[in-house]
Amino acid sequence: MSDTSALPTIVLDMPDPEPAPPRPAAGGVLRTVLTEPFRARVWKELTYLVIALGLGGIAVAYLLLGFGGGLYASIVLIGIPILAVVILGGRVWGRIYRVLCSVLLGSPLPEPPQFTFRPGIWGWLRGAFTDRTSWRALLFLLIQSVHGMVIGYLTLVVVAMTGFLALSPIPWAFGNTTNVDENGVEHHSMLQFGDFYIDTWPRTLAVSVVGITGCFLLPWLIRAVCHLHRLLALWLLTPTERDRRMAELQASRRAAVEDSTATLRRLERDLHDGTQARLVSIAMMLGRAEERLAAGGDADELIAQARTGSKEALTELRELVRGIHPPALELGLEPALETLAARCAVPVELRVLLPVRPSPAIEAIAYFSVAELLTNVVKHAGANRIWVAVLPSGPNTLLVTVRDNGQGGALQPAERPGETTVAGGLSGLAARARSVDGTLHVDSPVGGPTVITMSLPVTGP
Repeated sequence: MSDTSALPTIVLDMPDPEPAPPRPAAGGVLRTVLTEPFRARVWKELTYLVIALGLGGIAVAYLLLGFGGGLYASIVLIGIPILAVVILGGRVWGRIYRVLCSVLLGSPLPEPPQFTFRPGIWGWLRGAFTDRTSWRALLFLLIQSVHGMVIGYLTLVVVAMTGFLALSPIPWAFGNTTNVDENGVEHHSMLQFGDFYIDTWPRTLAVSVVGITGCFLLPWLIRAVCHLHRLLALWLLTPTERDRRMAELQASRRAAVEDSTATLRRLERDLHDGTQARLVSIAMMLGRAEERLAAGGDADELIAQARTGSKEALTELRELVRGIHPPALELGLEPALETLAARCAVPVELRVLLPVRPSPAIEAIAYFSVAELLTNVVKHAGANRIWVAVLPSGPNTLLVTVRDNGQGGALQPAERPGETTVAGGLSGLAARARSVDGTLHVDSPVGGPTVITMSLPVTGP
């Protein structure tokens, strides 16, 4: 059933590579340029620049008055709580800009970790002054104020000037716009460049053409400026790698604890409803046999029933122990998987290559994951062949792959680090993999085949 003397020969079907997106034709590029000014995205981004310009002025006042007033009032100690409130206010500003990025820039940003309240006034002050999320938001506010007020202002000036040039024939034709040269001669002109006056229809229309052309180029300028805003928010207003790692570890710990709790409840229920009831029945039969013997009767039938019941109780206890830690795992993961493959109702081809034996926890996760996947294939996939492979992937990672030729259609479980409930099926397997810093990937197109790959660390997280 297994082969450890050479590399596994199992061949897993790989999905066809996605075709490269077609290059846009010249007509498509021209159509994009001509229709871009009329897209809602451009107007949303322009709205964001206008709002960012206004918020930039308010933010500058907030930083100057908040920190200036707090530092001045700290002479009489009341400024220390004021500074703490100003620092925590950075979280409010961060939330405002995340909403703006989501609504106007089409870039939803993940929320940073919540502020941890510590008991007591000194605990609260310490938490406020050491809150990295608030400080990062204030740094964003400072850079955003300069960026939004300077670059944003210049961008809006360019937008206004471009629109003015595009519409310049209207006020020139219906308004009394005059410029006087150095000789005192009046020119019916709205614009002049030195001694060159825009005072004729051809010149005015030429200027309008320049403005209209600029209107079709403005969306790309607006998009570039908003892209800088988006990158700045992504850098300073989202969780850091450390924050994400902490959230994943906390979720993994909660998942492991709930999984252990569910296992203990299952064992308690099985012992109470099954083995305990059977042992009580055995005790009652032995008591009746004792009474019958004392009365001089024949108790062979009762004793035989008690013996049969004790054998069944031992069988149930073995099954419970196997559900906690299969005895086959004492010999290693490979013999344990061979036992699973031999018991499976669908023929299984097993290939195992383990240069280094994994830790007991990893072996148990791999074993029970393969057991559940084989059960799912038998019940739901409609397959007549299963391939299981356990291969090394790097110095400290192993890949557990289960493939079947069934009907497919299995879905990739969503990764929700905040979700702590360990359910059955693929979601439960994914949660168990994440509890040891592993991953679960499902490739199951409709019609099959289904390939489920679990990546696990060899020595644990």
